[in-house]
Amino acid sequence: MRYLRPGQRASSHDEDEVMSAINTTPLVDVMLVLLIIFLITIPVVTQTIKLTLPKEVNIPTQTKPENVVLGVDDKSNIYWNITQIKSDEELLARLVKVAKMDPQPEVHIRGDMSSKYSSVGRIVLAVQRAGIVKIAFITEPPARN
Repeated sequence: MRYLRPGQRASSHDEDEVMSAINTTPLVDVMLVLLIIFLITIPVVTQTIKLTLPKEVNIPTQTKPENVVLGVDDKSNIYWNITQIKSDEELLARLVKVAKMDPQPEVHIRGDMSSKYSSVGRIVLAVQRAGIVKIAFITEPPARN
């Protein structure tokens, strides 16, 4: 760009001169916005606990005669095989007898899809109090398409 002295007129050649410098102001603005975004989002991504999550495994159950099968229906009634359990104390007493067996049997819990989780929780608590180590939850396998 050419500077004019006082009283000097610009020629038509000066007005047609192309500016060869790149205007970097918009580029700097965009880069600053991206930098701020990265500075805000990186701590959120890195502040997670390092865990190894379990993989989904579908193991067919081996039904053994010594396994205890407990069921919960949609009305929160608890069943030992097909016999209804009247109270939590009766369930605990039966589980304590089973826990003394050698080898200790597994407890398989079958819960109705519409049953309350508190009923299943009562069974898990009774199994833990009885000292039984192995608990399994029986579910339907996923539908194959």
